[in-house]
Amino acid sequence: MSQSSNKSAAIIAAAGMGHRLGAQLPKALVQLHGITLLERAFTAISPAVDEIIITAPPGFEDQYRALVGDSATVITGGILRSDSVNLALAAISKDVKIVLVHDAARALATTELAIRIRDAVASGESAVIPALAAIDTIKEVDREGYVRNTLDRSALVAVQTPQGFARDVLVRAHAASEDATDDAALVEALGIKVKTILGEVNALKITTPEDLAMATTLLIGSTTQLQSGVGVDAHAFSADPKRPMWLAGLLWENEIGV
Repeated sequence: MSQSSNKSAAIIAAAGMGHRLGAQLPKALVQLHGITLLERAFTAISPAVDEIIITAPPGFEDQYRALVGDSATVITGGILRSDSVNLALAAISKDVKIVLVHDAARALATTELAIRIRDAVASGESAVIPALAAIDTIKEVDREGYVRNTLDRSALVAVQTPQGFARDVLVRAHAASEDATDDAALVEALGIKVKTILGEVNALKITTPEDLAMATTLLIGSTTQLQSGVGVDAHAFSADPKRPMWLAGLLWENEIGV
């Protein structure tokens, strides 16, 4: 948690539906290895902030509250993501100075990442976002699918959440601009510098069934422990002297089988 002079809050944007995941319910209620995306995102970010606001689709507020209990405030989200964030900003306590905006769909982002984002804002940055260097070659194409240009990969990053902001900066950004793919873009539009820090490979955005499968693999892989041991298996030799001996998938010549 932050000191009182740097009180922090997190907004978990969770008002979207899971149609691209093939689900007829909010994406945040889709389960990842038996636990909803909302619960995973909420549990990870909770230790990093002093309060949490969660945006829910109309009609699902009580289901969200049942999952997070009294540790968060659940409000009804808007039509656009920016609408939801604006509503959540209005619900945050007046003395909050730092706001993290997080997508429930990035359910594997860690507490450590949220703390690094929060602390970077507390140190004086106006806006801080996690990012990973682009690995693939990125090309710009036209509407017909023809390549216009190959971009300089060394200057490109893939951006994640949670994203952290000085509260007054985020409020100004949302008041001045329309919807954007992330909150940092709204801050950029004000001419304010946005600082990037190293993100996490596991903090992928779960949007499609393939993303969910990948996240499941990452999750299981991070919790699986290899173990080894020695076992003994005993069998009597066959009474038939002509029975072949097969052991470990191999035929042992001149031996009586079991």
